[in-house]
Amino acid sequence: MLGDAEGSAHRLHMTRFLYFIDTLSAWVGKSFAWLILVLTFGICYEVFMRYVLSAPTTWAFDFSYITYGALFLMAGAYTLSRNAHVRGDVIYRLWPPRTQASIDLVLYIIFFFPAVLAWIYSGLLFAQMSVRFLEVSIFSPAGVPVFPLKALIPLTGVFLFIQGVAEVIRCILCIKRGRWPQRLHDVEEMETAILQEKQYLKEHSDPAQPAKGA
Repeated sequence: MLGDAEGSAHRLHMTRFLYFIDTLSAWVGKSFAWLILVLTFGICYEVFMRYVLSAPTTWAFDFSYITYGALFLMAGAYTLSRNAHVRGDVIYRLWPPRTQASIDLVLYIIFFFPAVLAWIYSGLLFAQMSVRFLEVSIFSPAGVPVFPLKALIPLTGVFLFIQGVAEVIRCILCIKRGRWPQRLHDVEEMETAILQEKQYLKEHSDPAQPAKGA
């Protein structure tokens, strides 16, 4: 009885830890998601100035790739927390959870973490140099600052690394329990929802169906 209570408490603490990391990634991703509105407004303003007033701006191109680049970078950990990165899962989806978790765990160790650490190291060098010289864009005479975007590169790697730790823990728990731990969900692709519905119906269907005419 005591062992069961300790095991339940351990699972509860682990779930809270995973949810904390998921929430952190979600907060960062959703905060930067507001840049979509800023980007939309900026592009609309440029279109109006260019085609209505015949007075194009000198900063629109730099503004667009810097804004979108920041959004893309800072949404990486959030996307990983929702298991929403592109996956060639034609075969993967057919495997049992333990096999999926084992493959994921190996790939995280061999590819993900070395790549993220290299990203942080290289990005830190780029960011330090860019901030030191207060780098601006060379693509327009407006001199739009680029160093804030480059400063996000190592920060992106840190958030990805933290979320990667949570994903490794999920893999280990899945290997032990035979099922994937729950995630925080707010947005799902239609295909994912359909697959989950089919899995639910398969698990809860009555194996003993009455024969016709009985």
